[in-house]
Amino acid sequence: MVKMNSLEALVAQIQGLSGNSSDIHQLHGHLKQSDQFLYSESTRLAPVLTQLDPAKHSLGYLYLLEAVTSAPFSKERANELVVVVARFINACTAKQIRLAPDKFISVCRRFKDQVMLLEAPMRAVAPLLTAIQKLQPSTEHLTTLHPDFLLVCLSTKCYKTGLHLLEDNISEVDQPRDFFLYCYYGGMICIGQKHFGKALELLHNVVTAPMSTLSAIAVEAYKKYILVSLIHLGQFTTSFPKYTSSAAQRSLKNYCQPYLELANSYSTGKISELQTFVQMNRDKFVVDTNLGLVKQVVSSVYKRNIQRLTQTYLTLSLQDIANTVQLSSPKEAEMHVLQMIQDGEIYAAINQKDGMVRFLEDPEQYKTCEMIEHVDSSIQRMMALSKKLTAMDEKMSCDPSYVSKAGRERQRFDFDDFDGVPQRFNL
Repeated sequence: MVKMNSLEALVAQIQGLSGNSSDIHQLHGHLKQSDQFLYSESTRLAPVLTQLDPAKHSLGYLYLLEAVTSAPFSKERANELVVVVARFINACTAKQIRLAPDKFISVCRRFKDQVMLLEAPMRAVAPLLTAIQKLQPSTEHLTTLHPDFLLVCLSTKCYKTGLHLLEDNISEVDQPRDFFLYCYYGGMICIGQKHFGKALELLHNVVTAPMSTLSAIAVEAYKKYILVSLIHLGQFTTSFPKYTSSAAQRSLKNYCQPYLELANSYSTGKISELQTFVQMNRDKFVVDTNLGLVKQVVSSVYKRNIQRLTQTYLTLSLQDIANTVQLSSPKEAEMHVLQMIQDGEIYAAINQKDGMVRFLEDPEQYKTCEMIEHVDSSIQRMMALSKKLTAMDEKMSCDPSYVSKAGRERQRFDFDDFDGVPQRFNL
């Protein structure tokens, strides 16, 4: 009876103190003190939620909902809670839930886990996107929910929805692990949409990010980075940028030998040798779930070999192209050439009558209005980025923890000939 009265009193406080900001902060204090009590009553809280409005009483509703979802429940009950959580995410007030971000993240993650267990990940796509937008102070902020949302997009093959989130320019990161997963899952989404340039950028971020010890995420990202480099660029270099962590430079290659050997085989341009290598290492690629990408690597050899022909010949018959790049027939060569023309990878014209291909120069003169606007837009983005980086550099240079660490580093090394600020890698 005492517990019931305490619960009723807490509900009354939530209803009475959710009106303005000063009352909300007072309510937050009461809710923090009642946290353990709510966990002890978690199995009895679900009916109490019906007494609250998720829009008006968002903070109190969040505390109760977090306690409710912490208890084990049946599959039938999970279906009901998934609906309740989705409604709360859509209705809650951003200003209130940001007072307890850890609670909100916990609820959203349990929600994601439940829909995955129910084998209905599609139900989480829209609510998690809404949750991110409400949790973010700005679109430049990477939340802990970003990787969860991208993982759900991968599970449901909602690549375009994931791509929309990846368009944001991230400059603030709370946890390094979130950044690693965001870039890794984001890279996979871009691969799914064949946006290989953006995929390379994201995977490169994972491989070169600061790390004291090598992570499994970085290893998997490096494998895909090798494959995407071959598909998109037609080549791969084993050298790392100077800013790559020593842990990655020392150990990454040791875990990716089949992929490095694949890159070496690819560089010869000999399709038969490459196919033999892939067949010999098929099981490894299957275990890594990279066989589909590896097949795209093999297919891209034909494209690279055709592109090399454009640097040597002005005209060439389809039969000669087929023989040179090891295709089975002129018809297959024609299909490859047509696809490359459509994708803008080569400029050529096919004479259907005599089966001749004439290779052309790039028709872009870079003087159209659209091109000028594109260049101007790129310049504006670079200027904004430069301004942002300068502000971040100044802010970091004044940070006490950085100044203290930089001082300790100066004592460890001889910087007599060094006048500037040491290069910084903090996320």
